[in-house]
Amino acid sequence: MKYRLMDILACPMCRNFPLSLKIFHVDKRYLVKGTIKCEIYCSYHGDYINNLTVTKCNDCYTYEISDGLLFCDKCERWYPIIDDIPIMLPDGLRDKKREAMFLEKWREKLPKEIIEREKEGQERNEKRS
Repeated sequence: MKYRLMDILACPMCRNFPLSLKIFHVDKRYLVKGTIKCEIYCSYHGDYINNLTVTKCNDCYTYEISDGLLFCDKCERWYPIIDDIPIMLPDGLRDKKREAMFLEKWREKLPKEIIEREKEGQERNEKRS
């Protein structure tokens, strides 16, 4: 996933923008001759465009976020970035097994709130069973 994508992504559940980005693994891949600049929010610099005096768009485009997490500060949902792809599905369509594997793999880098929330959700589900 390119940093640039954060300029257009919003939470699919509550439409909050911008989402928070936590990067677990990023690769420097290739040089780009032409770039499209972010219009509203630059996640490479972590701020709104109108607050930035300098941007490094050519540098930004050389990176690919291969693993990470998108987090909605409003509704507190999270979405994994797995193998360069942000997986932003509504609650009913989410792959719980794949997400559990993602959580286990990146447990040390995840925000504690997400781990605690997922643990509480699992405990609620076990009580219902």
